[in-house]
Amino acid sequence: MSLSGLVSAIGPDTLLVLAAYALLGGTYLVVVPLALYWWMNRRWTVMGRIERTGVYGLVFLFFPGLILFAPFLNLRMAGQGQARA
Repeated sequence: MSLSGLVSAIGPDTLLVLAAYALLGGTYLVVVPLALYWWMNRRWTVMGRIERTGVYGLVFLFFPGLILFAPFLNLRMAGQGQARA
């Protein structure tokens, strides 16, 4: 089945709605969580009380997307060197 056959079978309005869902879903699950990870990694040690509360709220809001990237990102701070035994 060709693309024009698919458009005529489904309808352009349905494809527009599916594209909108894909765009919103991609933004919710990929774009905003990666931006939030970047922001937290950059500002974690210098955040104020209000900014940290806002970040916690965003973490709660975008939790599904953050869980998707959690196994691949390491946000641990660098240590002070080799630990002595």
